[in-house]
Amino acid sequence: MEVGSMQRPDLFPHDCPGLCSEMLGVAEEAFRAGDFELAAEIYGSQLDELPQPERSLCLRKGDALALAGRIADALDSYTRAAVLSQLRPEELGILVGSIALNIREKELKLPCVKTKGDQSHTNSEQHQGAHLSTSHLPGDPPHPELPPDSSDLFSCPMCGLLLLDPVTLNCGHTFCKTCFCGKKPPECSCCHSRGKSKTEGPGSPCEGLKVNVVLGNLLEKWLRQETLVRRLSVEGETLRQENNLMGALEKFSKALELAPRDSLLSVQRAELYLAMKNFKQALYDAEAVCRKQPLWPKGHYVKAQALSGLGRTEEALKEFLYCVALNPDWISMKREAQKIMCDMLFPAFENVQASLAQSSYTRLKPSFLNSTNTSSSVEDIPPSGSSQDPIFRLSKASFPESDLFRGKDFPDSHQTFDLPVDQAKKTLGSVLSCLPGVGLKRKLSNTSEDLPSMDLPVKATKLSSDGESTCDQSVTDSTVREIPVLLVDASDFECSLCMRLFYEPLATPCGHTFCLKCLERCLDHNPHCPLCKENLSQYLANRAYKKTLLTEELITRYLPADLADRKKIYDEEIKELSNLNKDVPIFVCTMAFPTIPCPLHVFEPRYRLMIRRSMETGTKQFGMCIADELKGFADYGCMLHVRDVKFFPDGRSVVDTVGLSRFKVLSHGQRDGYNTANIEYLEDKKVGGQEYEELLLLHNSVYGQAMAWFTSLKENMKAQILSHFGSMPGKESEPQSNPSGPAWCWWMLAVLPLESRAQLTILAMTSLKDRLLAIRRILIFVTRKRPR
Repeated sequence: MEVGSMQRPDLFPHDCPGLCSEMLGVAEEAFRAGDFELAAEIYGSQLDELPQPERSLCLRKGDALALAGRIADALDSYTRAAVLSQLRPEELGILVGSIALNIREKELKLPCVKTKGDQSHTNSEQHQGAHLSTSHLPGDPPHPELPPDSSDLFSCPMCGLLLLDPVTLNCGHTFCKTCFCGKKPPECSCCHSRGKSKTEGPGSPCEGLKVNVVLGNLLEKWLRQETLVRRLSVEGETLRQENNLMGALEKFSKALELAPRDSLLSVQRAELYLAMKNFKQALYDAEAVCRKQPLWPKGHYVKAQALSGLGRTEEALKEFLYCVALNPDWISMKREAQKIMCDMLFPAFENVQASLAQSSYTRLKPSFLNSTNTSSSVEDIPPSGSSQDPIFRLSKASFPESDLFRGKDFPDSHQTFDLPVDQAKKTLGSVLSCLPGVGLKRKLSNTSEDLPSMDLPVKATKLSSDGESTCDQSVTDSTVREIPVLLVDASDFECSLCMRLFYEPLATPCGHTFCLKCLERCLDHNPHCPLCKENLSQYLANRAYKKTLLTEELITRYLPADLADRKKIYDEEIKELSNLNKDVPIFVCTMAFPTIPCPLHVFEPRYRLMIRRSMETGTKQFGMCIADELKGFADYGCMLHVRDVKFFPDGRSVVDTVGLSRFKVLSHGQRDGYNTANIEYLEDKKVGGQEYEELLLLHNSVYGQAMAWFTSLKENMKAQILSHFGSMPGKESEPQSNPSGPAWCWWMLAVLPLESRAQLTILAMTSLKDRLLAIRRILIFVTRKRPR
């Protein structure tokens, strides 16, 4: 918690005689720099020079004194301002914050924390302390709802409690079903992705969400009693929302019989007693919680509510201050503390008037009694801080029990209190005298260098955009409930399709879990759940395949050896599938040539699997062969490289491929329904000397022939060829530079009107000279056959 300042909107009237703007500027600089003693001294000197008190200056001096730890002197200034015009609770923000900071540092021995309201010290317009006027803090961050030891791996990321009826969203995160159904808009609080359901159908956020069967069974098996307690708690909360208070009380009491040390249940029952106006029972439960969890703000909050209901206002104020000390961002508690302190220490303005009217020290003009005129003249009122100021005199003997009001240069003279100041200090002293740490004077520095380094053992929370609290994932993942080893069974994590341990577990919208690869293979054949036969067409269309993170984490934590064996098997399979010489996948369809694009429409389940595996292994390659009636596919083919895949909602895909290299089939085979082959790659035999010179002349001649033929084609035919195969590659200066020969040769073979068997014969050639001669013969033939 850091302390700071904010320039009050009513500082300072320029037309007020006696005020020195230069000195006030110095005071403001000292305030921003954290030198609150100097700022208070300057404000006091300015007040001494005024013919009558200035309310805004009194408040500013009170702020500086409070931040300097001089609570008694601060009360003088606040009370003086209250005499001039009734104080408002929001004007006591710094006072409440300073007291709470003392409690946090000195009694609770907790480190300072920076609140969301803190800004840079260099900006006097925006900088404010952790406890300043709450109207300047956006939203009301909720207090930590959970006791320190309640969250772990099995906790819901949204409510922080044990998962109940767990549902897994399409992003892979798991929540209680009731938590997610009650959230609007339906968004994952972990990754903020859209989490309505995996079916994305119309209706309520719960539509389409089914309980994760594997996780639900594990919770019932591993944490049976805690799950029952959690269910009773949810049922009790539901009954309370339905205003069935007696029914809710029965549920909470039954849950506490099973878990008597559960602090959250005790708090929930205490809140129920508050709703039933049974403040004594509420206080009994709240005190028990505060004893067990002294650093849990929620316990002190419920205790404060119970004390307020019993009329024990001073004790309630103390508990509200504890809440602010433990959770500085809890704005509603700051407001409560400020309101109570304002009502207790500075009663209604009319009461202050009556008290002053009975005083024998001074009399005020009637115009001064008008609370709407803070600048009215005052008769016979000495300046603040002078020896003739009877209204604001201090008596050190009034507070023998506490050092809270003993600031720097505390007066030693035996002065007496007038009624407003005397009553204010006595009240605050009685409230805070039982807090031993508060009596210690706080350091003037805004740093926390010499403070004890202790972590607050309260569940960390973070704020979502709508002001609701969410669990910090780093906290929930750091610990885990102890699960007996005898209860951990690998069969609980067995995929019903491959009968092996889950690898990349994936939960379907219907709540069943499979290995990711196993489910994909099933959806290639049939868009229904393999177990319950629920239609998964929409799930398939969205392709929302994200691993169930919790299931994977549980396997990693409890079955590390089994997971290592499973991963070894998977890696061996991937390595085998990555071999581009043995058991190479073969797509039996059409002719493909090196360097030539070959777009494919894939719809058969076996080829869906084949394409997916080529992508998963990272090779992005497979062979293409034409069909053969006897062998199944031809003995020669071309390897294709996948450049892009576009999926359709029904599982079909369009695959953009391009030819790489030629191969010869050594043996035919099959894997999971598609064809495979052991292959060897083909390369053109290089020649030199006189043969190379002849090859070069032949190459240039055939290229000229090919260009002449293509140029002579009709424009519509040219356009069709160009749109499908692209432009004709240029002539290469070195025709033997590529193992498969010049690219333009394959482009010509692809566009020439040849039967696939003739194309296959040329594809199998390893002599560039023979290939060029074959192309020349084909060009001569098609030129002669062309209609004139």
